[in-house]
Amino acid sequence: MATATKPDRLHFTGNDDADALIAREPFALLVGFALDQQVPVQTAFTGPLKIKQRLGTLDPRAIASTDPATLEAAFREKPAVHRFPGTMAQRVQDLARTIVDEFNGEAERVWTAASDGQELKMRLATLPGFGDMKVRAMLGVLSKRFGVQLEGMDDVVPKHPTLGDVDSAQALADYQAKKRAHKAEMRAKPKA
Repeated sequence: MATATKPDRLHFTGNDDADALIAREPFALLVGFALDQQVPVQTAFTGPLKIKQRLGTLDPRAIASTDPATLEAAFREKPAVHRFPGTMAQRVQDLARTIVDEFNGEAERVWTAASDGQELKMRLATLPGFGDMKVRAMLGVLSKRFGVQLEGMDDVVPKHPTLGDVDSAQALADYQAKKRAHKAEMRAKPKA
């Protein structure tokens, strides 16, 4: 079983309430990662706060059982939670259902009940919307920001910079600049 600590905030949004929420509520952190696609990091990780404000809860059981039209309306309310509100409302509801069905509604069990780093990696990879890059970034955040220590974590936590290395607003800006430069470099490479 993993040992973990909770930081008072993560520095992913520049919004104190949003940064505290994703540090305090494990499901909010997972929702932020689920939303982290084709939008800036700040938009993705502010999403859980918007959802909580609009629905009055971020409880996975409540989200899982919310009428899909009601959830989508909350995502579409201005400012929208995501640039693809319908798709992302469905993804968040699917994530909530997975947390309810597989982890008894307790999002933190994804990592606290994992037996080792490989199992944690596998658990994250089964979550809706979690591809390889998100899994690696989440492993970095869990290890470096939440202190999750499992046997074999060193084997699964990325050696390259991830959101796990972000511990301040400046670190987020630096991380995003490096990420943009890397993407530009990859686009500039000739196709083989």
